[in-house]
Amino acid sequence: MNFFSYESRFSQVLLKICFGCWLNVLWVLCSIPVFTIGASTTALYDVTLRIAEEREENVTKQFFTAFKNNFAQATRLWLILLAVGALLAADGYVVSHLRSTTLGMPAVFWTLNLALLIAAAVVYVIVLLNIFPLTARFANTDWAMLKNSFFVGIRYLFNTILMFAIHFVMFYAIVMIFTPLVIFGEGLTAVICSNFLTYVLGSLNSEDQDNSRGES
Repeated sequence: MNFFSYESRFSQVLLKICFGCWLNVLWVLCSIPVFTIGASTTALYDVTLRIAEEREENVTKQFFTAFKNNFAQATRLWLILLAVGALLAADGYVVSHLRSTTLGMPAVFWTLNLALLIAAAVVYVIVLLNIFPLTARFANTDWAMLKNSFFVGIRYLFNTILMFAIHFVMFYAIVMIFTPLVIFGEGLTAVICSNFLTYVLGSLNSEDQDNSRGES
């Protein structure tokens, strides 16, 4: 097979990188109002999951269709997570400051509080990494989405850690190494993560189908 032919592995990887760059542009533009970040991230994963499964067609049209269809729920979930994240950040600042300025038993108390806060932050990150891909693929209530995001993240913990590592590496590369890499940003990150998420979501979908047959 010709190295530069459309069907070659090289061309397919290059095409996915190009999709990632374009989807990153769409994601940034649709995230500018801030409150729409949830809807734009859900739309992003809707398309990147299709790319991973080789079911993509017109990625721009698919993105805006998913953005519209998931807007209400994804926005509610994002605003909940944004509020919780702001609360955790504020609590972290207060607890770390008090811990560093107290001595004796009070310092031990604030250290324990900091440990609990770190545990809560870990739970938060697990939910944040998984909730929008799940919203892109499944229909459920807001509470069920939040709960399932945590349990799926724990069940497929290696996949969650891998997704976190991919996001961290991209963030580090943009901030510390070469800022123009921002053109890849969340778009290419989602493309890479979706290649691992297809197995997870496929397994969950098979379980749902099996449960539906068992109930019928």
